[in-house]
Amino acid sequence: MPSVNSTGKFLGLLLVTAVILVRCGNKQKDLPGNNKRQIVPEEATKVEFYMSEGSNTTGSLQAKVKGKLTAPFMLRYNRTDSPYTEFPRTLHVDFYKDSLKKGEDPQIESQMDALYGKYLSNENKIYLRDSVVVKNILKGDTVHCKELWWDKQTEKFYTDKPVRIYTKDKILFGTGMEADQNFRWYNIKKLTGTILTSENAMPK
Repeated sequence: MPSVNSTGKFLGLLLVTAVILVRCGNKQKDLPGNNKRQIVPEEATKVEFYMSEGSNTTGSLQAKVKGKLTAPFMLRYNRTDSPYTEFPRTLHVDFYKDSLKKGEDPQIESQMDALYGKYLSNENKIYLRDSVVVKNILKGDTVHCKELWWDKQTEKFYTDKPVRIYTKDKILFGTGMEADQNFRWYNIKKLTGTILTSENAMPK
């Protein structure tokens, strides 16, 4: 899917291209006092997801790594009506640059961190909360927010919560934001303040 950038395809396929250590599978058990059943989620530790994109432009199928997600712990709920996957103990994603020359190692273009993540597979959306940080490594721009959504259909990040965006020469404060999946561009819906700074003010 050359028209879909690395972040979009990675997040869309993160549940089907996984290398994980699964500690227990889905189970059902009777709850005392009623006839309902509780789905016990799959658990995984030391999670690593890789996404690769195939290409046959040279006449042979080749694969290129496009991104990597790591998390210390994962829960997967395979509910019939609303399946979802949780990352309750932080998650980190490295997104690699789309255009690479032959023989080059993948170059990280952007990174995303959050203390909590939830993938809603039926809606093709990911919800992130608690100390969410998205950084474009090549540009140096960084966004900090409490909550962030990713929409597979529009291939964008968005939030209606307060945000802070750090650039090389200023800090932008606002409420609500929309950005592309690699944080190459962004739009603050309601700008509430700007502080001019130097590069020393950039968060580490």
